[in-house]
Amino acid sequence: MQVEVLMPKMGESITEGKIVKWHKKAGDKIERDEVLLEISTDKVDTEIPSSAAGILSKIITQEQETVSVGSVIAFIETDISRVETAESVSAGTDVEAESSREHISGRAATKAPAPGKNGDRFYSPLVRSMAKAEGISVDELTSVDGSGAGGRVTKEDIKRYIENRTTTGKVSRIPAQREPGPVSVQTSYDANRDQVIPIDNMRQRIMDHMVASRDTSVHVAAITEVDMTRIAGFISDKGKEFEKNEGFKLTYMPFIAHASVRALKDFPLVNSSVGDNAVVRHNYVNIGIAVAIETTGLLVPVVKGADEKSVTGLARAIYDLAKRARTKRLTGEDTIGSTFSITNYGVFGNLMGTPIINQPNVAILGVGAVKKRPVVINDAIAIRQMGFLTLSFDHRLVDGALGGRFLEKIVYYLENFETEKMF
Repeated sequence: MQVEVLMPKMGESITEGKIVKWHKKAGDKIERDEVLLEISTDKVDTEIPSSAAGILSKIITQEQETVSVGSVIAFIETDISRVETAESVSAGTDVEAESSREHISGRAATKAPAPGKNGDRFYSPLVRSMAKAEGISVDELTSVDGSGAGGRVTKEDIKRYIENRTTTGKVSRIPAQREPGPVSVQTSYDANRDQVIPIDNMRQRIMDHMVASRDTSVHVAAITEVDMTRIAGFISDKGKEFEKNEGFKLTYMPFIAHASVRALKDFPLVNSSVGDNAVVRHNYVNIGIAVAIETTGLLVPVVKGADEKSVTGLARAIYDLAKRARTKRLTGEDTIGSTFSITNYGVFGNLMGTPIINQPNVAILGVGAVKKRPVVINDAIAIRQMGFLTLSFDHRLVDGALGGRFLEKIVYYLENFETEKMF
């Protein structure tokens, strides 16, 4: 029996995915739940297990091709006796690949029609940012013809629409010389000495998201220092017992996340998003935790219901998300819905930084390395475990007074850590 392998839906807002790598080739045996391929979407890169055991009889969508969610990308023959030998499959690989490309191009036209004009169309953060900067309403945006997969509107589509819109007499909100989006710069290089590295899907998404955040929020940063001596002592005393019970090491991050949750409850406006002519104040706390992927990328999986968890509960959730992020086991739902974010560049030894806000949040906390430093306490010099905290916030909503008080509240909860909050 032939089993269809479909492009999976990795989140409510995900409409398409790119095949990054096939872990099996046509003719290979595959076990149920064995990794079959790796895909990349607007939200996450992840490995997809096989839904059936058998032989991968045909690959429809090749590596680096993008197709709509629900499209057939391959077939698995579960009745092995009906499958041709691996040699015959291998011999026909070139012909099959060509016919597969023809098949998928035809399928895209029939199974993935352009989205309708009813407002449910998906737009990338960069396209939305460019449209907002030019004063293009949602209704007007639905009239833009898309040249991307499944009729998706690309950066070039919106740029072309803006240019035509301006020349037909409609006035742009910003001067022409301040064209939104990244500027294309011609780079010269020496082919004998320089290495040209193609931009992969994850890095392109990071670029788009960072540009969109820069163009959306008015970034302001406040920096303070925090005495982590009490928590450092607790980790020193209880760390081995915790690792024995939980199976992973206790770090500063769950304590910082817990203190942030408590501060967000004290200052709920920081736990908000800015919408069209309205502020959405969230009555729950979902914390995004930035996770470095090797040295090439960054993901921000989300701890849902962080306000309902103890320090230990947060430690478990953060460890689980970080582990799945680095092993490409996250789903699209794991990376959406944050109301506040934390990034810990201190793990690399950095003392401080000014992080970019993770949209649609209005603030992000940056955590520097905790190191022993001499400080003055009651007119005496003491050695304490000190660190720097940076709060980058959106000045459209969060003023300096609010941002400053919120940041100092996090410091207060860290320096006055209560051990009963651990469980």
